[in-house]
Amino acid sequence: MGQEFVLLISASIFCIGTAGFIIRKNPLIMFMSIELMLNSVNFLLVAYSRFLNSLDGQIFALFIMTVAAAEVVVGLAIILTIFRTRHDMDVDHIDTLKG
Repeated sequence: MGQEFVLLISASIFCIGTAGFIIRKNPLIMFMSIELMLNSVNFLLVAYSRFLNSLDGQIFALFIMTVAAAEVVVGLAIILTIFRTRHDMDVDHIDTLKG
């Protein structure tokens, strides 16, 4: 597996995630697209840390996974709260968060 192959796969997964985030209006799909983009970056970091014989990329990938897990917890809590109050999952219709 060469460097070009890793870069091509990571870039294509990142582009799929970006397109999913821009095109879709469902917040759950948008969060899944963000996770897809973060995982493509993790794949690239781990692969290049292997190519360079360094653990720095794997440590950064671990930090990214930690931040992504915290983001998912907070994001899903917000999405569930909005769905319980509005029963609507369209992002264009959510303009304010009132407590």
